[in-house]
Amino acid sequence: MADVLLPSLGESVTEGIVTRWMKNVGDRVERDEALYEISTDKVDSEMPSPSAGVLLEILVPEGETVLVGGRVAVIGEGDASATPSPAPASAPTASNETSTPTPTAAPEIPSTPAPAAPPVAAVPTRQATSDGEAGVVTSPVVRRILADGGVEPAAIKGTGPGGAITRRDAERAVANGPTDELLVPLSNGRKRMGEHMVASSQTTPHGFVVVEVDASIVDRLDLVGRETRDGAHLSDEMLVALSAVRALGEFPFLNATYADDELVVHRTINLGLVRTQKDDGMLVPVVHAAAGLTLRALARRVADLDERLSTRQLTTDDLMGGTFTILGAPNEQTLWTQPIIIQPQVAVLSAGAARLVPVVEMVNGAPSIVLGRRMMLGLTFDHRVCEPTIAANYLQRVGELLAGFDVEGER
Repeated sequence: MADVLLPSLGESVTEGIVTRWMKNVGDRVERDEALYEISTDKVDSEMPSPSAGVLLEILVPEGETVLVGGRVAVIGEGDASATPSPAPASAPTASNETSTPTPTAAPEIPSTPAPAAPPVAAVPTRQATSDGEAGVVTSPVVRRILADGGVEPAAIKGTGPGGAITRRDAERAVANGPTDELLVPLSNGRKRMGEHMVASSQTTPHGFVVVEVDASIVDRLDLVGRETRDGAHLSDEMLVALSAVRALGEFPFLNATYADDELVVHRTINLGLVRTQKDDGMLVPVVHAAAGLTLRALARRVADLDERLSTRQLTTDDLMGGTFTILGAPNEQTLWTQPIIIQPQVAVLSAGAARLVPVVEMVNGAPSIVLGRRMMLGLTFDHRVCEPTIAANYLQRVGELLAGFDVEGER
């Protein structure tokens, strides 16, 4: 027999919720065949079976939480058509601490097997409340409805079995809105993000520099169109990202990570793109091997990542391996942002919005004020790698590449 364990799902993921079993007890399962679905605070994933055999036991029912490394099922050899053996009568359940002692002699097996009893549903986890029937949640869908609506499970008395909060209970509570002030705990995503940012601030000597660059390329992009020939959308962020990647060829020490007090300069540029999750912090999906991409190719890669992010289909591979990160303008009024370095990287570039501003230009040898498109670029950098002068030179080079972008040729 072989235990099915929940594998590591990323460095900041410690647990997941089993949302669906693709196999029933007694079914035959092949190695690497989808066995169950797990939901975490970052992604939803179908988990493959680690071995071939018969699913003998499901240890974590749907809707229950399991820690990384925890046992979720047992697979062994046997006849897939055989009815699974029922649990011993002496095994204690969550709802009955005392049980009738099991006879020492095994009962006779009748010639006509009785139909298998339906599986006993696991008792849902209760949150600590003053009302013993409040706060019982059994479904990830219910959790998400309540989280999106800003309603705490502890404030609801469920109408389902055992006081469980049903989907209708959750929707009614969200529609009516909370009636009292509630203490809202941080989500796992925000907790992990906060822990990472604190650790980065304490271990890395952060520096920051901002330069203003010509962003007239944005107007040229508007003229030729915001779609590639493949139909992918082109954003200001993509123009900045590709210019930043190309400039790293002249400043390779910024495409690096720290490991055991040594700087590892990477030949491959794996570009992280900061994305905000509603009410759950940020994720940084990675465009792997970004050097050499055209604007059209980058647009396809980014569109794929964003689509899978919105449907919670990103894999752990999509979130790991970044060597340099870009943070686009959060909105059209943003001048600049000062992000914290994502460990173990050594730099992160941030872009402000492309704004129409008064610009002084020389016209016929005399200064003249005209309207121009400008953008602020910021670089948060590790002082162990460079100083403000080098960081500013890098940003200036990004600006030069941005201004000279051949949009028509690359879209």
